[in-house]
Amino acid sequence: MKTYQPKKQEVKRRWWLIDGQNMVLGRLASRAAVLLMGKHKAIFSPHVDTGDNVIVINASGVRLTGKKLDQKMDYRHSGYPGGQKFTSYRTLMAEKPDRAVELAVRGMLPHTNLGDRMFKKLHVYRGASYPQIPQKPEVIK
Repeated sequence: MKTYQPKKQEVKRRWWLIDGQNMVLGRLASRAAVLLMGKHKAIFSPHVDTGDNVIVINASGVRLTGKKLDQKMDYRHSGYPGGQKFTSYRTLMAEKPDRAVELAVRGMLPHTNLGDRMFKKLHVYRGASYPQIPQKPEVIK
């Protein structure tokens, strides 16, 4: 008996839609990461991208619990001396809520080339409109 190894060509990709209105950021990100990695499929294999495409709408309605709005920081570095930039999540959620969702999901994916390919299948939008309507995404409740 041989162990089944999924091939890249055999993977059937579906489209999922997650509405972020009144959802906690970490719970939304973990659900999206599972769908992007393909862990919800029976053919999941850690070395093959078996995941689906995920659309997150209403990113501006995502919330954080506790004191994270003031204590959690977004950290970036330009690569030059003194190029550190820190932004509180209160400012980040007000100005770029889609970036906050992307950072949370990216942190839950593998930090490899495979993880980069998985991350490219994530589409985050601030409002309720999105251009992938012809793909007929299935709604996650």
